[in-house]
Amino acid sequence: MKTKTFFTKLTQWEHWPTPMFYVPVLPYAFYQAAKVRNTTFYLNTNPAIKNSGDGTESKYKTICLVPEKHRPKSVLITVKEDFNLVLDKITKEGIDFPLIAKPDLGFRGLLVKKINSENELKIYLNKNNSIEILIQEFLDYKEECGLLYYRLPNKEQGKITSITLKKFLSVIGDGKSTLSELILADKRAFLYYDLLKNIHQKKMQTIPLKDKKTTLTVIGNHSKGTQFLNGNHLISRELEQTFDKFNKQIDGWYFGRLDIKYNSFEKLLKGKDFKVLEINGILAEPTHIYDASVKGASYFKALKAIKNNWKVISQIAIQNRKKHHLTSPKPLDYIKQMKKLRAYAKTLTELNKSN
Repeated sequence: MKTKTFFTKLTQWEHWPTPMFYVPVLPYAFYQAAKVRNTTFYLNTNPAIKNSGDGTESKYKTICLVPEKHRPKSVLITVKEDFNLVLDKITKEGIDFPLIAKPDLGFRGLLVKKINSENELKIYLNKNNSIEILIQEFLDYKEECGLLYYRLPNKEQGKITSITLKKFLSVIGDGKSTLSELILADKRAFLYYDLLKNIHQKKMQTIPLKDKKTTLTVIGNHSKGTQFLNGNHLISRELEQTFDKFNKQIDGWYFGRLDIKYNSFEKLLKGKDFKVLEINGILAEPTHIYDASVKGASYFKALKAIKNNWKVISQIAIQNRKKHHLTSPKPLDYIKQMKKLRAYAKTLTELNKSN
């Protein structure tokens, strides 16, 4: 199976590693920096977010920027915090089980987990007590999407450049095969077998009823098996106006991808009945690019979309620097921050392996 997984991921570019999508675009980013004569100027894109959302920002502090009615109930758990205090925090915030736990500083879905009980939470926090953890209410909305929005500081109207609809990994029972066998037979699910075996370890040998749908993951992350579908046909001026109003409620946010939970697109279109799980800043991807099933989609078009992102980021950062007289970190100071982030990422990867 490992050989089949390897060659499938090798031949399907949506599964290629992150550097394959960013290293080719680096020369363009350096070119933009050279024009401005400042290698860290892009950190002025979103003044409201630490380093404009380059991966060093606190997810808790960032989600708190979102208007209360559009954000999930959230609490921050400090390193080695007493478990009774943790329970007090989530009770006071009105968070019930199941809930979502994830690193406050995290990426690529590492250590993001649905927690069903106090005991599960205690085990999770004990295993990951060396990092700060963000706990959020579990949102039982029907749909999830990623929406990439930007607004130039000198404009009143913004643009939506990407909508990604998320299809959670699932299998349909045939009344004869075990869950393990159904996963291995599925053309997508088998790629995530080791992950799913860990999530559903008590159910892998059970036999789902005929025609019964079993949802395998509830975390809308590509690395967890969620399929990203191109939803750009849903972009409209009405939707952009809705998120113009939303954007202007967050002073200092101009570019990013909103990961959104909602029940109906009709209500989302009117700015009703939705919650923002996260705001991703300058590292936000136009994740519709990972839908290789769309006619004309290609790896090179994906690179072009990412390049266009950096063009917009540059325009916003330049305008912010002029309008608000902003400065950015000195290159050597920023390199130190990146070294710390790299060390943290290594820690996160090791913790993920042990969970």
